[in-house]
Amino acid sequence: MDERPETELISIPATPRASTPEIQTPTGQRSPRLASNKEGKSSTAWTPTSFISPRFLSPIGTPMKRVLINMKGYLEEVGHLTKLNPQDAWLPITESRNGNAHYAAFHNLNAGVGFQALVLPVAFAFLGWSWGILSLTIAYCWQLYTLWILVQLHEAVPGKRYNRYVELAEAAFGERLGVWLALFPTVYLSAGTATALILIGGETMKLFFQIVCGPLCSSNPLTTVEWYLVFTSLCIVLSQLPNLNSIAGLSLIGAVTAITYSTMVWVLSISQQRPPTISYEPLSLPSSTASLFSVLNALGIIAFAFRGHNLVLEIQATMPSTFKHPAHVPMWRGAKVAYFFIAMCLFPVAIGGFWAYGNLMPSGGILNALYAFHSHDIPRGLLAITFLLVVFNCLSSFQIYSMPVFDSFEASYTSRTNRPCSIWVRCGFRVFYGFVNFFIGVALPFLSSLAGLLGGLTLPVTFAYPCFMWVLIKKPTKYSFNWYFNWILGWLGVAFSLAFSIGGVWSMVNSGLKLKFFKPN
Repeated sequence: MDERPETELISIPATPRASTPEIQTPTGQRSPRLASNKEGKSSTAWTPTSFISPRFLSPIGTPMKRVLINMKGYLEEVGHLTKLNPQDAWLPITESRNGNAHYAAFHNLNAGVGFQALVLPVAFAFLGWSWGILSLTIAYCWQLYTLWILVQLHEAVPGKRYNRYVELAEAAFGERLGVWLALFPTVYLSAGTATALILIGGETMKLFFQIVCGPLCSSNPLTTVEWYLVFTSLCIVLSQLPNLNSIAGLSLIGAVTAITYSTMVWVLSISQQRPPTISYEPLSLPSSTASLFSVLNALGIIAFAFRGHNLVLEIQATMPSTFKHPAHVPMWRGAKVAYFFIAMCLFPVAIGGFWAYGNLMPSGGILNALYAFHSHDIPRGLLAITFLLVVFNCLSSFQIYSMPVFDSFEASYTSRTNRPCSIWVRCGFRVFYGFVNFFIGVALPFLSSLAGLLGGLTLPVTFAYPCFMWVLIKKPTKYSFNWYFNWILGWLGVAFSLAFSIGGVWSMVNSGLKLKFFKPN
């Protein structure tokens, strides 16, 4: 008979996965790094139960081993244990995972309120009161629903986090089709918005300088292109902040300045005497075809007002997530607060601006109208503060909309070199990106007028794709209300995208590519 103790007869199963070492990221947040085995292949990802192994438990008695190993199996069976991609610890979006509901509110506000709100009264000039308010309300409710979908789909599959919009699209539509469908509109939205911000920020800086300096300006002031260069340089300096969480303070500044100048603009507009020839009838055009395309372009402007969904998953990726505290809870809490304030900005600007100027609203929007009609009635200091707030908001918005592009640059670099970007490589990427946007803005100075076209081309990101993703990933019962509702919304979004894009192209061609949000003197 075997005389060995009972404890030696019990076989302990082999460790199912190896533990990946961790190191401190620049933000202090612990994240997994790549670990290689003897053959040079990377090991499996670290999970919260990886430390429960026989080697780790060897000093502990056998009964305690049994309990802990059984607990490990239970946690892995029912727990929400997310397998992290080790490369994420090197990339700007997922380098730091210490975000919270406050950060989510700041980022969503900074991405959701900006210069696009100032052109909403232009859409009302073509739609009129009833259709303008109805369209804006439907668009707001629609995008709020798709926002909720994206927040829920971030961890739709247990053990997997879709940290980027393209990743979720690949999971829903397939690897190739997902990239083709999502990559162009998201990159176009990020880069196009960044270029438009350079144009608007530079021209607003020029107007601010003219207002403050007045008749004392030098005989050789900076040209508009030189102001673009000044603004781009400021954006590049601020873009050296390493990751998405590190720009939370900038997002707070962007959110506060956007709320402030939006409120100032509509309050100043309605407090002044309205032009004597004002009318609230929709603008009439020579032909029915021109009227139709103008209406489509106006609806595209409203769609463009609700940009920012291409950043929802990225913002949520900066938060820690556990079984008891999933990331979608603080994310949705912050998003609700943000979109409450977004509604408090967009609706008063659209309604108040149309009430103050009617169909006399210039193509540049309410700020342009305020400067054109009341520059001599409003104290110069108030106008200067308003323009300065717009500049601060543009600087902050540039950072959050550029972060996905920075992330793509660094992901390509780290996947090829298997090491994180150095400070100089990261700096080089961001300088290159900033000046590419500057040169595009100089070559295409009319880009800031294409709100309708931008809204049409990027509309699926906000209004269509999330509905399709919900059906394909969550798989609701076929022919149920949920199934029909999301399919119908998705295809309506695609149809509207095509129609609004056509309207935007027609408006661009019809205006001779001369529209601008701000017309410098």
